[in-house]
Amino acid sequence: MIPSRPAKIALLEQWKSDGILFLFGNPGSSEEALIEAIEADESLKYILCLHETVAVAAADGFARATQKPAVVQLHAGVGLGNGIGMIYQAFRGHSPLVVISGEAGVKYENMDSQMACSLVDLVKPVTKYATRVTDPNQLLRVMRRAYKIAATPPTGPVFVALPQDILDAPNSESVFRTEIPTTRFSPGDEDLEAVARELTQGKNPIILMGDGVAQSGAQNELTELAELLGADVYGVNSSEVNISCLHPRFAGLTGHMFGRDSKRVVEGRDVVLICGTYVFPEVFPETGDVFDADAKIIHIDLNAYEIGKNHRVDRAFVGDPKTTLGRLVAIVKRHGMIPWNETIMRSVPEPNGSSLMELFAAALRREAEKQEKRLIVFDEALTSSPALCNQIGPTTPGEFFQTRGGSLGVSLPGVLGTTLAFPEKISVAFSGDGGAMYVPQALWTAARYGINAKFVICSNHSYRLLEDNIKEYWKERDKTEQPVPDAFQLDRPNIDFVKLAESQGVRGMKVKNREQVDEAIQAMFASIFPFLIEIEL
Repeated sequence: MIPSRPAKIALLEQWKSDGILFLFGNPGSSEEALIEAIEADESLKYILCLHETVAVAAADGFARATQKPAVVQLHAGVGLGNGIGMIYQAFRGHSPLVVISGEAGVKYENMDSQMACSLVDLVKPVTKYATRVTDPNQLLRVMRRAYKIAATPPTGPVFVALPQDILDAPNSESVFRTEIPTTRFSPGDEDLEAVARELTQGKNPIILMGDGVAQSGAQNELTELAELLGADVYGVNSSEVNISCLHPRFAGLTGHMFGRDSKRVVEGRDVVLICGTYVFPEVFPETGDVFDADAKIIHIDLNAYEIGKNHRVDRAFVGDPKTTLGRLVAIVKRHGMIPWNETIMRSVPEPNGSSLMELFAAALRREAEKQEKRLIVFDEALTSSPALCNQIGPTTPGEFFQTRGGSLGVSLPGVLGTTLAFPEKISVAFSGDGGAMYVPQALWTAARYGINAKFVICSNHSYRLLEDNIKEYWKERDKTEQPVPDAFQLDRPNIDFVKLAESQGVRGMKVKNREQVDEAIQAMFASIFPFLIEIEL
C-alpha cells in the first residue's frame, strides 16, 4: 500500500524518478503551492524566467542539447497564451517538451471565472498531446504518458493542465521511471535491397536530410552513404549537425523562403533519397511537381505523417534513420561500391576582411582552440549567419543549433538551456537585434542564477531579413526597388544592448571595429559569469 501524500509531492517524486533536474517557468497564483513544494524539496531547481517565451525557449535549448524531455511551467490562460508562439517553434522542430499549466481548480469548472478558458483546446494545435488531470490519483499516470509521448520519435511538445485542487488532494499512486519505447527498427531486407539497387544505379543522386538524422544519431551513417554514392547532401529542415558542413559532399541548404529555390536543387536528379525531414518547408512553397518525372523518390523517416505529405514518393519507409541507413551502407558495400570522391574535409576559409562578423567569428574560434574550450553555438544571427558559419559552422553533433519553426527570440534563452545542460562547455548565442528584443529578459535569468552563458548581438538596427525579402518580392513582380518600409527599421532610437544587459546584471562590451574584437572576446572568455558583446554592423 502506497502511503498517501499530496499529489504535488507525488509529482515531484515522479519527476525525480525520470531525472528531471530543472523546471523552467513563470509562476502564477494557481501554481503557488507547486512552487512552494519545489523550493522545500530542493531536488529540482526552479529557473525563474520573466516571460513565458523565455521559459519555453530555455527548456527547448536544454531538450535539444540533452535530447531528453524538459519541463516548462506556465500560468493559466494568458500565461499559456504568451508561450504559444515558442511552443509552436518546439512543435515544428520536434523538441521533447512537457509543458504544464496551473488553473484555479476543478471545483470552479462552471463558474466562468477570471482567466477561465479551455487550456487544452488553446494548446492542442501546437502539441503532440494535450490533456487535463481531473482525478488526483491519475496524476502520475498522465504525467508518465505525457513524458513518454514527448520523448518517443517523432518527438515534440506535450501539455498537461494541472488544477490546483488536484495538486493539493491526496495521491496514493506508485512512482516508477517512465520507459520510452525503442524505435530502432528498419524496413525488411527485400525492401532495402531494392532501395540499394536504385541508389547505386543513379547517375546524379541527391540526399535531402533534416534534423531527424541528428535526433537518431545517424550522422556517420548518412555521411558514409553519401560518400559511397557520390551523392550531394542538402539540408532541408536542418538546424542541427546532420553532416559536417566541412564535408565535401555537403552542398548547402534548400530554400527557406521560396519553393523555386528548392526546386532548382532537385532538378536533373534521377535518384532522390529523403531522410529525417519533410519536403519542403519554405514560407512560399512550390505547389506543383518539384521532382523530375522519371526520378526515383525514396523517403525514410520515423515521422510517417511527413512521408509523401506534399510531393510524390516512389518508396516510402517508416524506419529509424540510424538503423536503416546503417543497413543500407552495408548492402551498398556488398554491391561493390567504393567512395566516388575524395573525402578530405574542407578547411575553414580565412576571413576575407570585408565582414566584421566573419572576423569576430574567426577570432572566437581561434580563442576557443587556444584555450582548448569546446564551443556550443546557438545561431540566430539570420542575415549574419553566413559570415558566422564560414568560421564556426555545424561540424560537431550537439555543438551547433539554429532557429527553426519561424519564431524569433530563440537563441538568447536557448543558450541558457545549453549552458545548464553542459556547463563545462562555452555556450554562445548569436542573435540579431530584432530577435534579441523579443526576449531580453533572458539576460536577467542568466544573471540571477549565475548561468555562464555568452550572448553576441549582431546590431544592424533593422529587420534586415524583411528588407531582403521585400526586395525579392519587388523583383518577382518587376517593381522598381524603393526605400524599404519604415516599419522594418529599429533606429530612432537605437537600442544600447550593453546598457540593457548591465541593467539586468550582465556585463557587456561593444565592438565597432576590428581593433576591438580580440579584447572583447578575451574578456568574454575570462568571465565566469554571463557576458554580452554587441557588434555594430
